[in-house]
Amino acid sequence: MSYIKKPKFQHPDLQVNDIGLTRRDYEGTLTTLCGGCGHDSISAAIIQAAADMSLAPHKVAKISGIGCSSKIPSYFLSKSHGFNSVHGRMPSVATGANIANKDLHYVGVSGDGDSASIGLGQFCHIVRRRINMLYIVANNGTYGLTKGQLSATADLGSKTKSGEESLYDNIDMATLAIELGATFVARSFSGDKQQLIPLIQAGLTHKGFAFIDVVSPCVTFNNTEQSSHGYKNTWETYVSLSKVDFVPMKEEITTSYDPGHGKTITLHDGSVIHLHKTGLNYDPSDKNNALKHINQHKDNGEIATGLLYINQSASDLHEIQATVDKPFNLLNNHDLCPGNEVLAGINQQFR
Repeated sequence: MSYIKKPKFQHPDLQVNDIGLTRRDYEGTLTTLCGGCGHDSISAAIIQAAADMSLAPHKVAKISGIGCSSKIPSYFLSKSHGFNSVHGRMPSVATGANIANKDLHYVGVSGDGDSASIGLGQFCHIVRRRINMLYIVANNGTYGLTKGQLSATADLGSKTKSGEESLYDNIDMATLAIELGATFVARSFSGDKQQLIPLIQAGLTHKGFAFIDVVSPCVTFNNTEQSSHGYKNTWETYVSLSKVDFVPMKEEITTSYDPGHGKTITLHDGSVIHLHKTGLNYDPSDKNNALKHINQHKDNGEIATGLLYINQSASDLHEIQATVDKPFNLLNNHDLCPGNEVLAGINQQFR
């Protein structure tokens, strides 16, 4: 499929934000993902969040790895900085860029394969180093780009389109992030923009490593009755007409429910997922309580969503390492060669 740019025409009465931009100015190219893919809802949520916050696109750096999820940055903020890295190596690039210029807003977009399998080691280290960024995982429990193999986040007993069954307990990205030292951890559903958009905005303004695990069902390969990830589509039934790779067009599914309540999402094949949104009286500052909350709902077959954990007093990488305030590209000769007196003072510290 070719990449087609969106038309430049826009309605003259579109709402303008504080820096004179409309929502259209935060969009990217036309999506090439399957019709109805939850990942497109994530793109739309990021676009809306950035537009409402009046973020200057040139002050944003978006970074990704490999996979359907890592195509998402193509679909938002086309005028921002961007780097599409190799499989599982986005954290290294994000770390280097962040160290070089801490004045940008960093948005890393990854998937359950990119971060929970080949990139798991890198994910662990970017969390524990407290890089100041927003890291989003579009989690569908499957490798959609390579025809639907199980990923490490697939629940025990979950089956793929081909009949492969998950024989192992899954890796829970949210609890892993909390254990490793993330200072902002949330989980949401791609179809719940009322919850996802403010979580993205909070993550972008949080100082430290902000992580959002977004349940984003694959409509093409993870759509069996035994799958633990999927998409609600009660008014359509997909009928396989042949054995070729036919990708059905699906309606974008949205949902909304009150804090403290659960929501059962019926998938288009009849199976369900159970979501539970944290209540208004939930205390996300208690680390142990956050882990207990997630695991309790997991034991009940539910996925806890919302802001799960936050620590607003922890230092980020730049404070821990006492890095220079200026971005590297603004350092001058005096900054790099401050003179013999400064060098003598540095040497004295090691005597």
